[in-house]
Amino acid sequence: MSPTPSRILITGTTGQIGGAIRKVLSPSCEIFAPARTELDLGDEASIRCYVQRVRPRWIINPAAYTAVDKAESEPHLAHAINAEAPRIFGEEARKLDASVVHFSTDYVFDGKSPRPYLETDGTTPINVYGRTKLAGEQGLAESGARHFILRTSWVYGATGKNFLLSILRLATQRAACGEPLRIVDDQHGAPTWSHDLARLTAHILATAPNLGVASGTYHATATGETTWHGFASTAIANFSKRNPLAQFAELVPIPSAEYPTPAARPGNSRLNSSKLAETFQFTFPHWSVSLASVVSRLADA
Repeated sequence: MSPTPSRILITGTTGQIGGAIRKVLSPSCEIFAPARTELDLGDEASIRCYVQRVRPRWIINPAAYTAVDKAESEPHLAHAINAEAPRIFGEEARKLDASVVHFSTDYVFDGKSPRPYLETDGTTPINVYGRTKLAGEQGLAESGARHFILRTSWVYGATGKNFLLSILRLATQRAACGEPLRIVDDQHGAPTWSHDLARLTAHILATAPNLGVASGTYHATATGETTWHGFASTAIANFSKRNPLAQFAELVPIPSAEYPTPAARPGNSRLNSSKLAETFQFTFPHWSVSLASVVSRLADA
């Protein structure tokens, strides 16, 4: 029995990417978006049983253990969700002749390259999160299922837990106390809107079968680049234009050395997305354009 063509399993729909994908695909597809009580990504039997029961045509897996610092003290849980689950999805998809879209991260690299990373560059993750995400990529690729691995970075949106919302909240709180807010300014990347990633996913589902695209890994981030401080400064400037009465703290740029964390972060998170553009004819907007759109929604709310 073949999978139903429009039946799609999406993990992590309470998260930023999964929620955006569900919203974009729901009007035209039969969506299965299980809660953890139905599908536990840390439990192999739970994954296999759910996939075998639903029999989806596509499995979209944006869910992950994303607590980067906490992963250093919970490596087994991070490995189960980030490394084992993608492999298991791949094995079950191969049995069904289904395809998998899996989201990964710039953290598979060490961040020492002087240029944006290509898909062919060597992977040398520097923390538990990065190592488990890389293992997930490898497990899925070795499963034999058709797969599209999308590495992205610095994901944000108008809802959920992300850097943009945290900065707006903290800058407001510090302004009330008359204190500045220190933001790292020596890590470089491209902030990527979750809705843009959802549009890409829908595009891949619609075009990959017709294009005859083989399995592969693709970098998928907004165009352009900035730093965390640049991201925060631009977000606050955009918000202030829409809402001149809003009060925000002064943002002070600092080096990473002045903001130590349990898990090391790559200094260069820039990914070259030209392979994606050439293969699927899909190009992301500049990060500042998407950011302006999101901030306008927040400021007008």
